[in-house]
Amino acid sequence: MKRKSKSHSLAIFLFLLPALILFVGLLIAPIIMSLYYSFFDWNGLKALNPSEDFLGFGNYTILFGERIQFGKALLNSLILAALSVFVQLPVSLALALALGKKIKGERVFLSIYFMPVLISTVVIGQLWLKIYNPEYGILNTFLRAIGVLEGDIRWLGEKNLALGAVFAPTLWQYVGYHMLLLYAGVKSVSPELREAAKLDGATDGQVNRFVVIPSIKPIIKVSVIFAVTGSLKSFDLIYVLTNGGPMKATEVPSIIMIRELFLKNKYGVGSAIAVLLILLCFFFAILIGAIFKERDIYGKK
Repeated sequence: MKRKSKSHSLAIFLFLLPALILFVGLLIAPIIMSLYYSFFDWNGLKALNPSEDFLGFGNYTILFGERIQFGKALLNSLILAALSVFVQLPVSLALALALGKKIKGERVFLSIYFMPVLISTVVIGQLWLKIYNPEYGILNTFLRAIGVLEGDIRWLGEKNLALGAVFAPTLWQYVGYHMLLLYAGVKSVSPELREAAKLDGATDGQVNRFVVIPSIKPIIKVSVIFAVTGSLKSFDLIYVLTNGGPMKATEVPSIIMIRELFLKNKYGVGSAIAVLLILLCFFFAILIGAIFKERDIYGKK
């Protein structure tokens, strides 16, 4: 019996070994290397000399100096994360609840809302550049047509408007992604629970509030984690739309990291940013998990 158990465990280990090797090689090893390089002043071109190039926490100090202003970029990411959680996710949840009522054309609507997720981010960026164009863009043209606007608004060129203008295409692109996650949760809620609540006199709104939403709390938690960590890692869409401008109004840590690594050959500084982003993603994932763990699905501690 023990031999069978050992051979079974060995078989499981052998099947998992390729995935484990890939996990260590593609995820753990690069994280360890980034942590190592973050302590050195290295340009990535010459051989690393630990005795001469060692800076300790010098690269981390540089991040919060006047040149890089990592704190300002991080604040922009946190603002985008807050908008994702308090604007994007409620919209996704409302759509999921509406589509979960077995409406006519349900599959068609699901496909339409999810379609932006499948489009290349570069294509989406170019599309929204045309929408925001101050002279011939659809947005300004529409506002002028209804008499709200007389001149031109530079949506991506005004410091006070740029971050919100960057969030709008992010909302449009990923609302369908979160909607699909939440929709799967809504459809998994037992119909008996809904019927029992309605027999007790509950309205549709009360059924959603007291039955459906508490039941899909684990999926909401996953969506919140994805929204926050995704905002912290955001790069491609912002890079296409503004490249961090104007005057660093939309600059985020990933843009600084790419610039320091590949344009300035500051591999130590870029690695330090990568390490901080990883730590921040882990921190917020644990924090969100702890917040959702405070209460069970019925709201009791």
